Amino acid sequence: MRIQSSAIIAFLGAILTLGAFYPSENVTYEEREAVILHGVLNFIKQAHVNPKPIDDDFSKAVFKMYLERIDNGKRFFIQEDINKLAVDETNIDNQVNARNLEFFDVSLDLLDNAVARGERIFTDLITNHEFDFEKSEIIELDNDKKLWSKDEKELKDGWRMYLKYDIVQKYDRKKSKQEKAIEAEKEDKLEQEFDKSNSTANENGGEKETKKEPLVIKTDAELLDEAKEDTKENFQDYFERLNDLRRSDRFETYLGSITNYFDPHTDYFNPKEKQDFDINMGGKLEGIGARLSVEDDYTKVVSIIPGGPAHIGNELEVDDLILAVTQEDEEEATDIVGWRISDVVQKIRGKKGTVVKLTTKKKDGTIVDILIERDRVIIDQSFARSVLLDLPGTANNIGYIKLPKFYSSFENEDGNSCAKDVAKEIEKLKGENVNGIILDLRNNTGGSLSDVVDMTGLFIEEGPIVQVKPKNRKAYVHSDTDESVQYDGPLIVMTNHLSASASEILAAALQDYGRAIIVGSNSTFGKGSVQRFFDLDRAFTGDNDAMKPLGNLKISMQKFYRVNGGSTQLKGVTPDIILPDNYHYIETGEKEYDNALEWTEIEKEEYSQNVVELKNKSKIVALSKERVENNKDFNLILENAARLKKNRDFSKYPISIKEYQAVIDQRVEESKKFKNLMEDDVQYLKIKNMAIDTNYINSDESRVARNKDWIEGLQKDIYIEETLKIIRDLINNEDSYSAIEEKFKLSEQKELKP
Repeated sequence: MRIQSSAIIAFLGAILTLGAFYPSENVTYEEREAVILHGVLNFIKQAHVNPKPIDDDFSKAVFKMYLERIDNGKRFFIQEDINKLAVDETNIDNQVNARNLEFFDVSLDLLDNAVARGERIFTDLITNHEFDFEKSEIIELDNDKKLWSKDEKELKDGWRMYLKYDIVQKYDRKKSKQEKAIEAEKEDKLEQEFDKSNSTANENGGEKETKKEPLVIKTDAELLDEAKEDTKENFQDYFERLNDLRRSDRFETYLGSITNYFDPHTDYFNPKEKQDFDINMGGKLEGIGARLSVEDDYTKVVSIIPGGPAHIGNELEVDDLILAVTQEDEEEATDIVGWRISDVVQKIRGKKGTVVKLTTKKKDGTIVDILIERDRVIIDQSFARSVLLDLPGTANNIGYIKLPKFYSSFENEDGNSCAKDVAKEIEKLKGENVNGIILDLRNNTGGSLSDVVDMTGLFIEEGPIVQVKPKNRKAYVHSDTDESVQYDGPLIVMTNHLSASASEILAAALQDYGRAIIVGSNSTFGKGSVQRFFDLDRAFTGDNDAMKPLGNLKISMQKFYRVNGGSTQLKGVTPDIILPDNYHYIETGEKEYDNALEWTEIEKEEYSQNVVELKNKSKIVALSKERVENNKDFNLILENAARLKKNRDFSKYPISIKEYQAVIDQRVEESKKFKNLMEDDVQYLKIKNMAIDTNYINSDESRVARNKDWIEGLQKDIYIEETLKIIRDLINNEDSYSAIEEKFKLSEQKELKP
């Protein structure tokens, strides 16, 4: 029997109330923290899909995670501090079970002293030390490979090395920026001279020349002094923010270390964080349209919101690290390394129409400035839409549907549901007598479960789509109950490493049924768990009102399973045909997270479909593999993927100016080979809107521009080119598709060779 979330909340609320704390009238922060901890642990025990025991393994893991979060760069604690904390390394479980925060209290005192020591060391070095920028030294930037400093002397030397690295890095960026400005000024002068020699506009009273401010060329010494001053200001701000942290901020870090032991998606949200989460999920905030998280000292891009400014600009990418933020009215960038995520978000947010510049570090280590004009999320960009594709001599009149996310009627004002919208797009494509359909779920991070069930049902007769299993209960099955099949022709689903959750459910179901060929990167994201929010206030009644609001707990309560019994958790969906991308050699998705829920298997459901039988799938897979192996662009992508992997694993940097610049120059030189990758149009690929859509598109100038940008992006997509060749093989598969081939005749031209 399916238990609704409201019933679960009431049930758990009753359990928690029985064990509720009743603090004194004048509530202390220790009492409030104990109540929050009590509520969080009881919720996890009762509702988490895999509530691991709170034992010594828990204690060691929380100890390690908490230290990583409060001193990830190993810049504050020395071994003596760690030894004092390690007394409780296997005792945190006992304290937590007793709702005791003794370890946390000890850590606060040690951390306050350690931060004060770090600030004193920094101030002394930046004020009195002469850095030797010619001396050859190597710094290790992978914090997992670092050891705690054995004493204050070693800690000070670590600070000296890091400050030197920071100054050298900033100097190199300033010098590179100046060199580009000098080159740009030379080009401007050449253009002006050319214009003067070919125009008499000024002589005849035409427009006057616009004079630019002369470029001020700074010496290397001046640039180095500026870099040092920037480092000084950034770290002064950094320590100011550290000193502003409240006990509640530290407590939430400690509590997060506890909740994330169970899995990376189970987490505590204070009332303000929950409000921000709701705003972000609703997509109503004016900003850049990206979700961010903290990784070490950096702000990391977690996802790009479809239809948002970052999505439209197509420069900011998932996994980019944001180093600095510059407002349009500012000359200098604000370094945000080490900032709290809430402060970063406030810095990046802004009014519609204003421009923000993000200085980002890409996966290959290159530093790129990205300009983004803030705006509201453009709704129609996140809805399903379609075009017609032709690759003459290969595949003609193929329908292409892009679905950026699985939206539902409950989350947008127009009442749209993605399942209904995709059904409409299919009907429009059928009206064009398409020979096949490509459903593109790349970068689709999921959404509505009911819609993914309905959408999968468009392509099969009735049957089970996905199994959802809570803790200690039999899985219940979400099934398509509609016997009708809206589309029974050749079908391909495109995925990549960012296709998650609902995208994985649809891809897995159609793969298990043998209804579609799945094409994409070596795996989808691998998020096969379901989370729910629980309001801690509802679990405590009576005298606890003085403590409220207590915040919310997001908890993983269920796991998704395919109809074949396997989970989509961790492993994701492995496509039938793998097309290499830039992350081919890098572990991405759920596998990157610590404490991710494991892959498991349950009993399969009985399932079958009589729409299509893929008899020769192995032949189709082999044909694509051969093409990819002989395609220069895919080989270049694999070469670039190897470069990205090498640069990602590179963690020891030289910190003399000359040697550091040599490393960066080498990377820039290596990247030139891949600069125009995916920038050239796919030869012979023709893309057009359906006639039925033209009135809607042409009714709004901004809509026309967005449609133009979208089609131009598709025109450069070599993955679509190869997918069209796959659908050609699928349609021409005589054993499987003789009836379909008779119905949908393709041109018999020989394939045109670029």
